[in-house]
Amino acid sequence: MAIMSATPRPLALSPSRASDYRRCPLLYRLRAIDRLPEPKTVAQVKGTLVHAVLEDMHGEPRDGRTYPAAVKKLKPHWAKMCAQDAELTELVPEDRVYDFLVECRSLLRGYFEMENPQGFDAHEVEMYVNTILPNGVPVRGFIDRVDVAPTGEVRVVDYKTGKKPRPRFAGDAQFQMRFYALVYWRLFGTIPAQLRLMYLKVIDSMFLAPSKEELEYFERDLGDLWAKIEGDGRAGTFRPKTSKLCGWCSFQDICPAFGGTPPEYPGWPGSTADGERAGTADAAGSTSLSSLTTGQDSQVH
Repeated sequence: MAIMSATPRPLALSPSRASDYRRCPLLYRLRAIDRLPEPKTVAQVKGTLVHAVLEDMHGEPRDGRTYPAAVKKLKPHWAKMCAQDAELTELVPEDRVYDFLVECRSLLRGYFEMENPQGFDAHEVEMYVNTILPNGVPVRGFIDRVDVAPTGEVRVVDYKTGKKPRPRFAGDAQFQMRFYALVYWRLFGTIPAQLRLMYLKVIDSMFLAPSKEELEYFERDLGDLWAKIEGDGRAGTFRPKTSKLCGWCSFQDICPAFGGTPPEYPGWPGSTADGERAGTADAAGSTSLSSLTTGQDSQVH
C-alpha cells in the first residue's frame, strides 16, 4: 500500500468514525487522522449512486417521484460520478456497467415497494449536521432524510443498500440512528418520534423510537468514547484490536498485529471543539446546517 496521507484537519465524531474506533483504535487513526486512501468497492459505489438518485427524486414535484423516473436518473448520475472520479470506470468497467445499473435499479424498486414518495414531501434530504454537544463532544454527519408530519412529529430516515443485520449484529445500525437522533435533538430541541432504517435490498425496515432518557444515556457514552479517542490522540497510541473483521481491512499490510508497520504518527490534529474551549468559537451547542451533495457523504459517515 502506498502511504499517502492527507493534510490533517480538526476532528469531530461521526457514526462511521465512532464505529471505527470501537472496532479498532488503529483503524480509526489511519482513517481519521492519517486519512490514508482506501480502494473503493462496488457495493460502496452502488450505495452512493442510489442515494444520489433518491436525493434527486425527492426534490422533484410529487408527480415526478415514480419508479420509472428514478430509473432514468441512474445513467446521468453515474456519468457525473465517473466524470468526477476516473477510478470508477476501472472499478466498474464498460462491460459491467449494464449489470451494475440493473442491480441499482433493483434497489430503487425495493425503495418504491417500501413507501410511496408521492404521498409526502421530505423536510430535508442529505442534511449536514455539525455541532458541539453540551458535554463538549464535537459531532457531525449526514442524515439521509428528515420527515416532519403535519402534527409536528419528526422521523429520521436512513437508506441501507446492504443486507439487514441479524438482531444480535444490529448494534452499529442502532448506534448510527441514535447518534443522529441525539444530534437532531440538540440542534432543534425536538426528539425524533421515529428512526427508520430502510434496507432496500431485502425490502425491510428497522424502527427505533428513542426516549429522552435513552438519548441522555447515549450522550454520556459518546462523551466516554470521545475521551478515549482524545487520550489516544494526544499519546499517539491507537493500538490495533483484532477480530474477524480484520480479513476485510485494507490496512492489514501496515498493521502491527499482522507484522506490518504503520506510518509515523502525524500528531493529534485537535478537534472542532478546541476553539470553543479556548473561547474563540461560538457558545456551546453552536450549530451549522446545510444541504450538501452525496459526493461529500463518505467524508463523515
